[in-house]
Amino acid sequence: MLVSAFPVALPERTPAQSTSAEKRSVGKGIFRKCGGCGALSTADELNANWHVCPSCGHHHPMTAAEWRALLLDEGRLDVWDDHIAPTDPLKFEDGKTYPDRVKRAKGTTNASEAIEIGSARLDDLRIAYGCFIFGFMGGSMGSVVGERITRLFERATSERLPVVLLHASGGARMQEGILSLMQMAKTVSALRRFRNVRKPFISVLLHPTTGGVAAGTAFLGDVNIVEPNALVGFAGPRVIESTLRTRLPEGFQRAEFLLAHGMVDRVVPRAEFKSTLAKVLTHLGGDSA
Repeated sequence: MLVSAFPVALPERTPAQSTSAEKRSVGKGIFRKCGGCGALSTADELNANWHVCPSCGHHHPMTAAEWRALLLDEGRLDVWDDHIAPTDPLKFEDGKTYPDRVKRAKGTTNASEAIEIGSARLDDLRIAYGCFIFGFMGGSMGSVVGERITRLFERATSERLPVVLLHASGGARMQEGILSLMQMAKTVSALRRFRNVRKPFISVLLHPTTGGVAAGTAFLGDVNIVEPNALVGFAGPRVIESTLRTRLPEGFQRAEFLLAHGMVDRVVPRAEFKSTLAKVLTHLGGDSA
């Protein structure tokens, strides 16, 4: 494409056009529309309420940094195994190469992969902590995510720490094929070995938790806690309906439906997460050593 080396005069905005552009920019980033009821709130108001709508209680997504600030003492996480990085064994391309997608995800999330793990304190109780990062390629579980979860349970086993793992994922990472699916067996095997130290594993299910992650460690906690109205299940409702050619019950795969059918132990509003986790950990054998 040829580009002229000479300057081109652009038409000046009329006063009406300038006023219209200013109106569109006023309030940008100041107000947010609720994904549940459509009500407008200020961004500061939502941030102060941990991204829960004050009108309807709808829980909007939070970043990994915000979850640390909510749950961990002083928001501090001593990170483990952040150096592990994915390779590209299949040379997968879907319009973009796999390394390009990973690079873009790192830039948009400021994270090295779709999960962070480490040691922390929750209400002065020592824990091994993990949190999926849904913004990183949909929180998909590839070889690095599986390896980090495995190391989370292995290190918790050696240090005799309870585990709190926050799940939020679209499932297996297709760019890694069978290597991604293998992580289900690997992580569950590590969890099985962790059981020998008789320390609690608390699974927290956030919106959404689906696919291979839901079929892996998500439902295997000693206590399974889910946030309100979170979508949790293997295949999505639309896929199930189109496959079985049937109409699913109202609220199928939502947190409250799962609680009513014995799939989870408790639905907990976000503001009560830390106190609830502290009570459960204390009851099941957490310590402050």
